[in-house]
Amino acid sequence: MAEMNDDQAAAPLDDVDRNIIAELTRDGRMSVTQVAQNVHISRAHAYTRIARLTGQGVLTKFTALVDPLKAGLKSSAYVTLKVQQHSWRELREQLRAIPEVHHIALVGGDFDVILLVRAADNVHLRRVIFDQLQSMAGVLDTQTFLVFEDMDTR
Repeated sequence: MAEMNDDQAAAPLDDVDRNIIAELTRDGRMSVTQVAQNVHISRAHAYTRIARLTGQGVLTKFTALVDPLKAGLKSSAYVTLKVQQHSWRELREQLRAIPEVHHIALVGGDFDVILLVRAADNVHLRRVIFDQLQSMAGVLDTQTFLVFEDMDTR
């Protein structure tokens, strides 16, 4: 088994850290004052903890969750890719460049990569899958699973 380098090592977290993470996961726009109140620590302590968690890479970015339907993205699919050995690095960058690809994961199992693809409609979704994904050098096979309903678990 390969050893983890410092960038991959898990940061030591205590209950206060976990509570701060839970609060910010629930609402990334929550003020430091509100986080402090909810976690029952001082504002200065919350600020210091959040800065440390950010500096350690535990908190990587603060972002908004978008309702895909309300944003006009009416068609979604999980697309799996089987790829040629040693093509992942090049494919990864090409996949990142496709705006419709919302999530990329390198996985083990019957396929190598799974993507969450969101598009305005089925015609647009088809174009992304057939014209872009399937035509990439290094992609051997794809399989598409249409999403009928999305549920946020947070």
